[in-house]
Amino acid sequence: MRFGALGRTALLGLVATLVITGCSSSGDPASTSGAASGMKTDLLIGQYPGADSAPLFIAMERGFFKEEGLNVKQEPIQAPQAVLPKLSNGTMDVVLGSYATILTIQEAGTEKFKYIADSYQGAAGAFGIMVKKDSPIKDVVGLKGKKIGVNALAGLGVLTMNPHMKIAGIDPTKDIKYVEVPTTNWLSSLDKGDVDAVWMTDPYVSQAKKELGATMLLDTMSGPTDGLPITGWAATEKWVGENPKTLAAFQRAMAKAQNIAATDRAAVTKVLPTFTKIPAETAATINLGAYPTTLSAQRIQRVADLMLDAGMLKQKIDVNSMIYATPQG
Repeated sequence: MRFGALGRTALLGLVATLVITGCSSSGDPASTSGAASGMKTDLLIGQYPGADSAPLFIAMERGFFKEEGLNVKQEPIQAPQAVLPKLSNGTMDVVLGSYATILTIQEAGTEKFKYIADSYQGAAGAFGIMVKKDSPIKDVVGLKGKKIGVNALAGLGVLTMNPHMKIAGIDPTKDIKYVEVPTTNWLSSLDKGDVDAVWMTDPYVSQAKKELGATMLLDTMSGPTDGLPITGWAATEKWVGENPKTLAAFQRAMAKAQNIAATDRAAVTKVLPTFTKIPAETAATINLGAYPTTLSAQRIQRVADLMLDAGMLKQKIDVNSMIYATPQG
């Protein structure tokens, strides 16, 4: 747990880093409800149904978006790739995605993104490879030739597992079969034996332990992947350019919620059952990652460099170029 360190982050520092004061833009498209203010006020946000999204729901429940004049609706997603058409045509405004998947899309040129706020960072016990109670697989070496479920084939799970596979003498490109399994099907796929193991994040890790007697074979936020940045909020370059005032309002609301998530574990565990299938008693005891209150290109660069080393990126990406720069003036 890293709430202690994050709790010492001053709110003023948070606001200075995450919140943009914004400059008016006569070209900012307005929704019908926001025509008078010159900003788009009806937003659809794509969120990953895990602890990563807790700040979004805190902001919604506590009225932070309404205070900023925003009417926010959310949609659960599997990965950003699945909603690219919506993001590209403006049907969806902002998306939560693992840094690994956003970087993959960025390099492919399918869409160009800007990071607008950090969300979640890895911590011990909250991310790992889970196996059934009666599984014959007892160590990482035992995964050779097996099927492992992941929510995205070019995402965080594969990125964080591969270095550990190599340490164990396994070639992940030849000796492991990664299978895409929707997050909501993680437990059922493991229980039915559709796959031999599943890479999970908490609260699903805790739920699998409690309901299936599953065990964590490998903590993928240890060793070479300790404390790795996990997910962040992103929007297309086009959307960011057209909606600076809306973006400023979104960031202000999320900054308040992120600070709460970083300093108040109870607020996070209370909101989790409202958008996941995790029971309240399980949510109260899960291992949580950290909720960074600053958006750091240096931290995210670590993900990009790890992906390049793993062959998941063909060329080095300068993450600083993807960070949304606050307009001056």
